[in-house]
Amino acid sequence: MDISDFYDTFFEEAEELLADMERLLLDLDVDDPDGEDLNAIFRAAHSIKGGAGTFGFTVLQETTHLLENLLDHTRRGELKLRRDIVDTFLETKDMLHDQLDAYRNGGEPDAEAFERISRVLQQMALDELGQGEAVKGKATPDPVPAPTPPPETSEVAEADRDGAGETAGRQLSITLSGVSDNDRELLVEELQHFGTIASQSGDVARYRVLLDSTESKDDIEAVLCFIIEPEQLSIEVEAPGGGADLAEPQAPAASEAMPKSEPISAVAPDDLPEPDKVEPKGSATPSRAPGKSGGKSAKGSESSTIRVPVDKVDQIINLVGELIITQSMLEQTASDLDIVSHGPLVNGMNLLQRNARDLQESVMSIRMMPMDYVFSRFPRLVRDLAAKLGKDVELVTEGKSTELDKSLIERIIDPLTHLVRNSLDHGLESPDKREAAGKSPTGRLTLSAQHQGGNILIEVIDDGAGLNRERILAKAKSSGLPVTDSMSDDDVWQLIFAPGFSTAEQVSDVSGRGVGMDVVKRNIQEMGGHVEILSKPGQGTTTRIVLPLTLAILDGMSIRCGNETFLLPLNAVLESLQPQAEDLYSMAGDDQLLKVRDEYLPIIALHHTLDVTGAKTELTEAIAVIVQGEGRRYALLVDDLVGQQQVVVKNLETNYRRVPGISAATILGDGSVALILDIADLHRLDRRKSQQRYEAKHQNLQEVSLA
Repeated sequence: MDISDFYDTFFEEAEELLADMERLLLDLDVDDPDGEDLNAIFRAAHSIKGGAGTFGFTVLQETTHLLENLLDHTRRGELKLRRDIVDTFLETKDMLHDQLDAYRNGGEPDAEAFERISRVLQQMALDELGQGEAVKGKATPDPVPAPTPPPETSEVAEADRDGAGETAGRQLSITLSGVSDNDRELLVEELQHFGTIASQSGDVARYRVLLDSTESKDDIEAVLCFIIEPEQLSIEVEAPGGGADLAEPQAPAASEAMPKSEPISAVAPDDLPEPDKVEPKGSATPSRAPGKSGGKSAKGSESSTIRVPVDKVDQIINLVGELIITQSMLEQTASDLDIVSHGPLVNGMNLLQRNARDLQESVMSIRMMPMDYVFSRFPRLVRDLAAKLGKDVELVTEGKSTELDKSLIERIIDPLTHLVRNSLDHGLESPDKREAAGKSPTGRLTLSAQHQGGNILIEVIDDGAGLNRERILAKAKSSGLPVTDSMSDDDVWQLIFAPGFSTAEQVSDVSGRGVGMDVVKRNIQEMGGHVEILSKPGQGTTTRIVLPLTLAILDGMSIRCGNETFLLPLNAVLESLQPQAEDLYSMAGDDQLLKVRDEYLPIIALHHTLDVTGAKTELTEAIAVIVQGEGRRYALLVDDLVGQQQVVVKNLETNYRRVPGISAATILGDGSVALILDIADLHRLDRRKSQQRYEAKHQNLQEVSLA
C-alpha cells in the first residue's frame, strides 16, 4: 500500500485540528481555563503529532511534540497560563500551519524557523517548569532540535507521559473484526512498519495479530483507522506469559485519540482529494480520515457524509440550470394548449415544474456554506491587531449559521478583513479616550449576518467615535473630489470608498495609504451587491453589505423596451409608476429628473442608453421603474413590465465579451436570450452618452453660428 495516497486526507484533517486549536486558545480564560478545552487542545496536538510521525513529516512531528509537552503540563496545572504563553502557543500553531503547507507542496519546512520555535518552546519549559522538567519534556538534544531523531525518543517519552506502562520490547495484541481479506492484507503489511509480527491467525470475523513493537498504541490506531472503523479494531498489550494484560488501561478510542470534528458539507474546498485518492485500492470499506464521524460501521451502515470536488457540484448545478430552462420552454408551450383536451399533459407539466424547482433548490443548497467559515478567521486577527494598536476590543459574532453560496463566501473574506481592520484602526478609540468620553474602555466590534428576502445582510458594527463629516469633506476637497457642504450624510460617507482616500494622519502597517476601501466597494459590486454606511458621532459606525444568496440563480423582473426583453435584479427594484408631466424637471444639458415623494431622481432612458429602436420616447407614456444601485436611486424608463421570474444566470464575458451596462444573460422560456441589466454601470453609460450628445449638439451650434 502506498501511504502517500492518504496525504491529502491527513493535510485536511490537520488543518481542521489546527483551526480548532486556535479557536480554543483564543477562547481560553487565562485566569481560570476550562479543563475540557485544555484537553481538547492537547488532543489536537497529539493527533497531529501521531499522523506526522506516521507519514514521516519529522519537522512537523517534533514541533508538535514540543508543544504537546507544554500543553500536557498546562492541562495538569503544572504550567500556569499567561497571555504571553498563549501568544507563544498561537505562534507555534502558525508555525505548524507553515510546516503543513510546506509538506503539502512537496517541500521541506524552513529549518531556521523550526530551530527558532524549538528554542522558544524549550526555553519556556526551562523558565516555567525548571531544568529537570525541560529535559524530561524535550524530544531532541540541545542546543538545536535535530530534524530526524531516533523513533524511540519521542515515542518512549509519549509512553511515559501517557502512563500506559508501555516499554521497549513489549508485544501488542491487535484484533481485527469483520475485515475483508483484501483490507486485512493491507493492514498486516502496514503493521510491519511498526515492528515485527510474531504471529497471526483467525478469519474474517476475528483476526488476531501479535506485534513486537515500541510504537505507541495511539499512533498505530490512528493509521489503521484510515482503512477500517474503530469498532473493528482492538489493541491490547500482552502481559508476560502470553495473555492480555487486563489491568492496563485500554487505548483510547479513535474519537478520543483524534478529536471529532464537525461533519463536512458535501461541498469541500477546492483542494480536496478525489474519493478514489482517499480509498485504498482494493478496499471493500470506505476510507476514513482519523477523527471523522460517519463511514461504514461494523454493521455495514452507510456513510453519513461524503467528500465531493467542487467542480463536480458545479457541473450538476449547470445541468440543473439547463433542465430548468428546458422545463420553462415546455411550460410555455403547454400554456397554449387546451386544458380540456390536453389535461394529462398540462397536469404533468405542472408536476414537472414543482419537481424541477425542488431539485434546483436542493442542488443549490449543496453549495451553501455557513458564515462561520468566514467569521472564524477574525478572532485571531482582532486579538493580534488590537494588541498592536494598544486597544481593548471585544469581538461579537451573530448569525454564524447563516448560509451563503460558496463562491461568494470565499470572495467576501478580503472585503470583510479590510472593514474589520478599518474599524479597529479608525473606528474604535483607545481605552483612555473611551473612558474620557464616558464609555467602557473595552470597545465592541460586532460581525453579524442574516437573511433579508433573497439577499444576505452582513454588518460590521463598532461602538467607536463614528465618522467625522467635516474631516471627510475637508480631505475630499483637498483631493479634488466634487463635493459640497450641502451633501447628505449618506453621500459624504460614500466618499471614503474613493480611490486613494484616507483621513489617517500618518501611514502605518495597518492603514493610512488610501487603499483598501475602494477595493472593498469594487469587489462587492462585482458580486452583485452594494455597501451602505450608517454612522453617528460618538456612537459608532455600521458598514452594511447586501449580497445575493447565490450567483447562479436570480429573481428578476422582466421588462420590455421596444422589441427587446431585459431583466432587472429583483433586489434592485423598489417600485414602478407612470411619470406625470408636472413631476419632470429639466437640468443643464439634456439631463432630466423625476420627482418622487420630495426626492429628485436621475432619469435613465433605457432606449437612449442601449440604442434600442421602436421604444416609447415620450416620458409620460413610458413606465418609470425606481431602481437602486451603489446606494443611489434612479428612475429607469421602460415600455412595459412583463413579470417576475426566476432565471439561471449565464456569464456573458465567458460566452461572449464584456458589455457596458450588462452584468450577465439568461435564456427565457421561448429560447431567446435576455440581458440582465447592471444598474450602476447603466447609469455611468447613460452619463457618458448624455455628455457625448451634449458635446455633439454644442459643436453643431458652433458650426451653424460660424456659417
